[in-house]
Amino acid sequence: MKALFAKGPEIFANFIAPYLVYQMLDARFGDVDALIASAVPPLLWSGYELARTRRLDAVSVIVVSGILLTVGATFMGGSARLIQMRDALVTGAIGVMFLATLAMEKPMIFYLARAMMARDTADGAAAFEAIWQRPGAPRTFRMMTGVWGAGLVLQTALMCYLAWIWPIGRYLLLSPFISYGIFGVMMVWSLRYRGRRVGAGV
Repeated sequence: MKALFAKGPEIFANFIAPYLVYQMLDARFGDVDALIASAVPPLLWSGYELARTRRLDAVSVIVVSGILLTVGATFMGGSARLIQMRDALVTGAIGVMFLATLAMEKPMIFYLARAMMARDTADGAAAFEAIWQRPGAPRTFRMMTGVWGAGLVLQTALMCYLAWIWPIGRYLLLSPFISYGIFGVMMVWSLRYRGRRVGAGV
């Protein structure tokens, strides 16, 4: 319960506030302006979280890229449904970024995991580099990067479809739960897959 209470501001900014802002402004300013305004609370929360951590690493780069792409997609204008679809495409762009790093020596998941470990311990990054040398480790990180990249691209396709067929209010209210649900499924898979690989000595 305490952990849920601590997450209250984040849940409000990302799940509830966009819907409330849209509902309050739609009748007066129209669906396009109301939809643009509804993007402000989650963007402000992301900016606050980035400023609070005060670290520029792989995780921060992903967050900053998402913020910039979302701002650009939102303020390009167009119809309300087009704005929603462009906003959903931000996730797809990150998924494509994941898939593109499969051509690099070390894929995206490795750098994200290393950044998270570096936040916890002073020598975390150096210690994590040694993991790459373990037999089977490159394959594990590439598999996880590929699954996350493909999952984010598929999530984008689903969200674009729902943005096209659903009323705007319903999409604003339910899309965060769907997005976080897909994210949670991929996270659970990642933990189980990584656990099996560790159990196998990787």
